Amino acid sequence: MAIAKAERLMNLALCLLGTRRPLSKRELRESVEAYLEAGSDDSFNRMFERDKDDLRELGLVIETVESLDGEIGYLARRDSNRLPPITLDAEEAAALGLAAKVWQQARLAGAASGALQKLRAAGLPEDVDPYEAHGALEPRIPVHEAAFEPLMLACRDRRPVVFDYRKANAAHPESRHVEPWALECWRGHWYLAGFDRDRGAERVFRLSRITGKVRSRGARFTAPVPDVVTVRETVAGWAGETTDRSALIRLRTGAGYPLRAKATGVRELGDGWDELEIPYGHGLDAWLVEFGPDVVVLEPAELRADVVDRLRAVAKG
Repeated sequence: MAIAKAERLMNLALCLLGTRRPLSKRELRESVEAYLEAGSDDSFNRMFERDKDDLRELGLVIETVESLDGEIGYLARRDSNRLPPITLDAEEAAALGLAAKVWQQARLAGAASGALQKLRAAGLPEDVDPYEAHGALEPRIPVHEAAFEPLMLACRDRRPVVFDYRKANAAHPESRHVEPWALECWRGHWYLAGFDRDRGAERVFRLSRITGKVRSRGARFTAPVPDVVTVRETVAGWAGETTDRSALIRLRTGAGYPLRAKATGVRELGDGWDELEIPYGHGLDAWLVEFGPDVVVLEPAELRADVVDRLRAVAKG
């Protein structure tokens, strides 16, 4: 008779907490009775991956460690899974309750609710209702991208990921190998900040441009994680909002209203064209390409060259 799932999870957790070194899948299969009953390696692997995800969802911090010979092992350090004494006053409990209500997704809401139940068991005052409304406005953070949840878990567990990413105005997506650091919502869009292994530098990715599935890689980070990941500042810089120069462009009359809103100077040229002076920062070339034949870059020369290169790339498809 198959052992109940709860008992199987408990046995796996005890194995991971009781070891002083990482245990391979083979060793875990030999240690947990239910895994010995798995009919095949594929059946065991699916069962183990589901159990590991369930334990992490319950709050167990499971580390993935790669040995010198490339074998992957797992362990749960006691110091990483020990909950210190917690005391919360009414205001702190209300803040946690508000945070739990922010998410619209059912799975995230369930995780937040479970976290609050654990905190109540750890000392949250019984007379405090963390879900009590404390204002007429209720904040919500919408998440529509399928990549959000796997990236959120990868950031939490410090696991490298691989995904296909389509840059603005690119005809085809490219595979990116990333060590994820943090996710942040900025102006209605979600962004991932992390270390791009292929480019050897920090990069920020807009989640709506990730195509296909996010795949995890069982390896350690190769670059240090910053103490503070400034996603918004980085995105603003890449979007051209951090500027110290100006660009001069010709814009067709009656077109490009977003450009006109940013212009610091406008001059009518006649024949259906205007001349605009706009702030010049990183990412301006990608933005100008979106306006197609309605925009002609006059200066600086490097911006004009970048826009021409992007247009040629799009034309080649």
